[in-house]
Amino acid sequence: MSLIDVARRLYARDSFGVELSTTADALDSTLIDLCLSLFPWAPFRHGHAAVKLHTMLDLRGSIPSFVHISGGLTSDLALLDQITFEPGSFYIMARGYVDFARLYAIYNAHAFFVSRAKANLRYRCVSSQPVDRASGLRREQRIVLTGLFTKYGISARGWR
Repeated sequence: MSLIDVARRLYARDSFGVELSTTADALDSTLIDLCLSLFPWAPFRHGHAAVKLHTMLDLRGSIPSFVHISGGLTSDLALLDQITFEPGSFYIMARGYVDFARLYAIYNAHAFFVSRAKANLRYRCVSSQPVDRASGLRREQRIVLTGLFTKYGISARGWR
């Protein structure tokens, strides 16, 4: 049993302001600049070195449930391939994690995700619900994707 497992159990019943019967995790990454002369194994850009710290934070207790260090050039999407998604859990992530094939894998695991849309997302609104703007929400809509590679399980890498 790891220290993370022990800490998650200690804080499992803590609330973070929303009552959920399952876990809610936030995914993000940060780039850590390094000196290339001291860390030649971590090339990033011309004359620079870096590693990327990928973290999945359990929002109850603010305990990391997953931490991964990769090269600075590693895409945030690579993290999604390494996570086992728990059914019923919520995953909140930045728009850098938006990849339809990978989000579909979260859906197939019977989990939920929340992410901001990329600026070039093409969609059509199917229905809309009123929201309390004081809560910070702008809209609540059910949408259908209309852009390239969004129908029939097609991704930019081919059929899924």
